[in-house]
Amino acid sequence: MIKSKQNNILVFNCGSSSIKFMVINPDSEKYLIKGIAENLNAENPMISIELSHKSLYKDFILAQNDYKFAIEFIVNTLKAQHNLLNSLSGIGHRVVHGGEKFTKSALIDNQVEQAISECIPLAPLHNPANLIGIKIAKKVFPNIPHIAAFDTSFHQTMDETAYLYPVPFEWYTKHQVRRYGFHGTSHRYVSQQAASFFEKDLSELSVITAHLGNGASVTAISGGKSVDTSMGMTPLEGLVMGTRSGDVDPGIFDYLTTKGHSIQEINQVLNKKSGLLGISDISHDMRTLCDAAENGHPDASLALEVFCFKAAKYIASMSASLKHLDALIFTGGI
Repeated sequence: MIKSKQNNILVFNCGSSSIKFMVINPDSEKYLIKGIAENLNAENPMISIELSHKSLYKDFILAQNDYKFAIEFIVNTLKAQHNLLNSLSGIGHRVVHGGEKFTKSALIDNQVEQAISECIPLAPLHNPANLIGIKIAKKVFPNIPHIAAFDTSFHQTMDETAYLYPVPFEWYTKHQVRRYGFHGTSHRYVSQQAASFFEKDLSELSVITAHLGNGASVTAISGGKSVDTSMGMTPLEGLVMGTRSGDVDPGIFDYLTTKGHSIQEINQVLNKKSGLLGISDISHDMRTLCDAAENGHPDASLALEVFCFKAAKYIASMSASLKHLDALIFTGGI
């Protein structure tokens, strides 16, 4: 069992198809244990966990593929391997959508949970998973503060010209229809790391950051602030993603309803059966698609080509939001 001083932070990042976690000491910035559960809500869900000095699980197949089972597996492993109750000073939760309610991180109470729940229609793949992680962790660790860090908060610095849609203005004032942007924690962090790498003050730096994973987005950052980003009111807009379509003509909805498809069905397909999976018809995973393309699978090759074309197109468009460009930064699972 690992022994450590009290002041460690447990971080949960519940994504659309994975859960990443880490116990880290914020003073030393060294981790004690970390891991990832992948292929959730899909075939062959697996988990890998490593301690700071050895591997504990490597691609271990989970008995169930749902978030609740995966998080309980993680928590039970952490309890067995590390004296969490005596070492944790806080638990951080990555939350995708906070709407306009949150411009910074927040201490999680019942009101914050309710606000996260109210944003589920805006992030149907993510906020439910975020809430599951929060609820399970709060039951296991009821006396430790839980903090929500919102992906959307970083993009609250965008001007109206960047976040407003060209639709009736009352849609924004009454229903908060606007661009919010996502992956904010990632875009903020890598831009800060770029400033350190270049030995420049962040206020002097203009960069484009490309977060490419099962979810993908591009952001223009000037002086450490988000000025434009590819994702919109929901994480569905923008680049081609693992199962999400990215940009499509909204007229598709009206057209497909005339063909017998419901709005709910269309939305489900655009979120969970499109993107790389939709084009290739074999997988949303870039590793699987690269292997298939190398073995001559034409649709896998096409999916890769469409993904790269759309990513390059968005990166080029983001440069219009910056007076100059110091760096193009790539991050994310891909």
